[in-house]
Amino acid sequence: MSRIRSRVLLGSAIAIALAAAAYAALAPADGASWSVKGTMPFARAEIAVAEHGGKVYIMTGQSPGVEANGFIQEYDPASGNWRDLSFMPTVASHAGAAVLNDKIYLVGGFVANVHVGAVARVFEYDPAADSWRAVAPLAAPRGSAGVVALNGKIHAIGGRDPALNVVATHEIYDPATDSWSYAAPLPVGRDHLGIAVIDGLIHVFGGRTGASVALVGNHDVYDPATDVWTSAAPLLTPRSAGVGLAMDGRIIYAGGECKDATTSPRLTFDEAELYDPASDTWEALPPMPQGIHAAAGIVVGEEALFIGGNGGCGGELPQNQILALTFP
Repeated sequence: MSRIRSRVLLGSAIAIALAAAAYAALAPADGASWSVKGTMPFARAEIAVAEHGGKVYIMTGQSPGVEANGFIQEYDPASGNWRDLSFMPTVASHAGAAVLNDKIYLVGGFVANVHVGAVARVFEYDPAADSWRAVAPLAAPRGSAGVVALNGKIHAIGGRDPALNVVATHEIYDPATDSWSYAAPLPVGRDHLGIAVIDGLIHVFGGRTGASVALVGNHDVYDPATDVWTSAAPLLTPRSAGVGLAMDGRIIYAGGECKDATTSPRLTFDEAELYDPASDTWEALPPMPQGIHAAAGIVVGEEALFIGGNGGCGGELPQNQILALTFP
């Protein structure tokens, strides 16, 4: 079993003391556990996140009363300290981020609710200089795409266009030529998808094919050597807008929107799953103490961190928690 560190999610309306009791009740036989790592300075969801040099960079997103922002903050997991950095050239939410050649690339996004104003803009952030510059844009505007770096290039997969159509578009950015090119599209177009890189392959899992209830468990794997997609084991629970990340050669996918729209507040998914590519199987991890969606996830050392998000569907119950998931 790979080591996956502690992770916790709390609704902004739930006291930490009460949540701690819920965490204590989780006693997973496989050793996985959740814990509170810290808090952000303010609640934030639909954010992009990247890790560089042991620091976590949290960019763009939504906050109560703010549909899209241009904030970037640096978080030091070792000390718990936060630092405000230079504003982005423009605002966004639902953008994707990836690190390549010591730079952070921020790709696409929306500028208003709900999924309105998709943009093609792409920016490069230099953490050493705390500076931004625009680079070649996407061929067409997209928000809520999956974005990863692999083999010296950046892939932007899926998303939603300005007409609110879900797309299967797959573009690859080459920083050497500052240009995007098309690659094989997703077998099934979707947005709000999970994405991770394992052993030189891109895994895309979950997402939605339309409305927030059009959830899928599809799991597709892209091989850049052949420009071909193949199918892999689907999620145990179809979901979108969860947090997907790779750790120790496996994939974690946790949370999602929207599990039950009949409650008040509406419930998000608390399911968490672990994928092993060696056996092509997903297994259930201990559920989160509270469902969440629109959070961001990153691995720093032996901890998988889950940052912000919303505890309810849409913008309900915005979060400022940083959670960690661990294995012994």
